Amino acid sequence: MTRNRMIKAFVVLCFIMTCGFIAEQDRPTLFVIGDSTVKSGRGDGSDGQWGWGSFIGDHLDTSAIRMENCALGGTSSRTFYNNPKLWQQVLDHVKPGDYVIMQFGHNDASPIVDTLRARGTIKGNGEGYKEVYNPLLKQKEMVYSYGFYLRRFVKNVQDKGATAIVCSPIPRHAWDGEKVKRSDYATWAEEAAQQAAACFVPLQDLVIDHYEQVGKVVVAAKYFGPKDGTHTTQAGAQLNATLLVGYLADSPRLGLHKFLKR
Repeated sequence: MTRNRMIKAFVVLCFIMTCGFIAEQDRPTLFVIGDSTVKSGRGDGSDGQWGWGSFIGDHLDTSAIRMENCALGGTSSRTFYNNPKLWQQVLDHVKPGDYVIMQFGHNDASPIVDTLRARGTIKGNGEGYKEVYNPLLKQKEMVYSYGFYLRRFVKNVQDKGATAIVCSPIPRHAWDGEKVKRSDYATWAEEAAQQAAACFVPLQDLVIDHYEQVGKVVVAAKYFGPKDGTHTTQAGAQLNATLLVGYLADSPRLGLHKFLKR
């Protein structure tokens, strides 16, 4: 190949790469963050458990929007936010026009200080804090409320010119008679979203409405494993994803309806 042809080939290659990069940058991304009820393990069901984030992409027009499930099992709002390899890594890739859906709460009720995970948050939605010694980090740490961390996520997202969407945590397989037990974390999540001017999806209510309609026996047999009242089966995760997407489709103000498959 002559030198001129090599130069022309190089220019063409650069043009193709540049066009691809621009197209990728122009396409918004939906980031999903949360705990194992959003993404269990590697998100492939290898542990017999599924999170709803693994099935959101099935409902999206991926030619128009990218989707990244960045949730990690075992995390709380506190540990996901404070770990630079988790939230900061996501935030570094968020750009104007993107969307971030968040769902935490299942692990926030854990102990604030212990030698296992030290992941708990102060119950509620207040501005208070506790100064503790974190034995895992081997340093002092200021621990805030569940709602406080949600508001921090939202502010970070909004500062990037992106849209933050807070979901109430999905319900556990826990019943009081024929009614599913509701979590205070759903109330606090909604309050935090309202205070931060973020979008909110009442996912707990949507799922409970379905559970109570089909009944306890069906829920136990279809949506949860025999010894697990927190993590859903594939059918349970698909149901949660479908209910979430249905809410997005009916809520144009959230902005994601235009990226859903018709």
